[in-house]
Amino acid sequence: MTISELINKTEKTAFSFEVLPPLKGTGTSALFRTIDTLKEFAPEYINITTHRSEYIYVEQPDGTYIRHFMRRRPGTVAVASAIMQKYNIKVVPHVVVSGMTKEEIEYTLLDLQFLGIQDILVLRGDKAKDDAKFQPTKDGYSHATELIEQVNLFNQGFFVDGTPIKTHGIPFSYGVAAYPEKHEEAPNLEFDLQILKQKQDLGADYAVTQIFYDNDKYFQFVERARQAGITIPIIPGIKPMAKLSQFNVLPKTFHLDLPEALSKAVEQCKTDEEVKQVGIEWGIQQCKELMRHQVPSIHFYTVSAVDSIRQIAKEIY
Repeated sequence: MTISELINKTEKTAFSFEVLPPLKGTGTSALFRTIDTLKEFAPEYINITTHRSEYIYVEQPDGTYIRHFMRRRPGTVAVASAIMQKYNIKVVPHVVVSGMTKEEIEYTLLDLQFLGIQDILVLRGDKAKDDAKFQPTKDGYSHATELIEQVNLFNQGFFVDGTPIKTHGIPFSYGVAAYPEKHEEAPNLEFDLQILKQKQDLGADYAVTQIFYDNDKYFQFVERARQAGITIPIIPGIKPMAKLSQFNVLPKTFHLDLPEALSKAVEQCKTDEEVKQVGIEWGIQQCKELMRHQVPSIHFYTVSAVDSIRQIAKEIY
């Protein structure tokens, strides 16, 4: 059963969340604690992010630094397999353009297919930290739509160079990203909606949104999407605020606006714990309103927010 089928199989709003692969060398204990904390709410699926390689600066014995290219969070495919084996929960690995060649993407698709994983989330991914704007990898892509075309070709039984796959398995079903307050690089929301419509027309089964704190922004986005001919489920992505630093970091990082009521409440906080409680209460009310509007699913981003998500889920599921 695909993700779009899962989230529409009952009248109840589905629960899902996203996890990060562990930092290189740190093991899986923290990852499994996250899942153990949230599994009681019967997640329909768990997303696993993919992170591109990036430059780090390694100090040498003579005091100079050498710029070194490395991946801090390898293992998306392996983590997906581990979660399936340990928890028997459907997994949705991210497959990204960022930092990947066409051949590397192809190998990822093959590995996922060998594991029997049918569902993926197809994304462009973030730019490298040192780049002013997104730069495609040599022999890679610039846009998620190009990656979708490669997945479609793979589903049809062909490698990226056009040669036929002798034995190919079940085709991938995939979701894509959506941005209620528009992607940072989009000139306007209308352009963003055109891209989402293109992704749907290429075969996307659903979209999951970037985080937002103003439900009106989500509802308006969905209404405009429907007017633009976008019919796929648009799943709201939620991340409860949990730290004082996020008051400035989240709007800058994710290019979103904080509602005035939330902003005023956080401004009155003096500790992270106070912000965490504000975030939990805001998240509960935000999710209850989304449920009243019969959203098919709510997808939670867990980084720095696992305990908060558990408190919210206890109130709404």
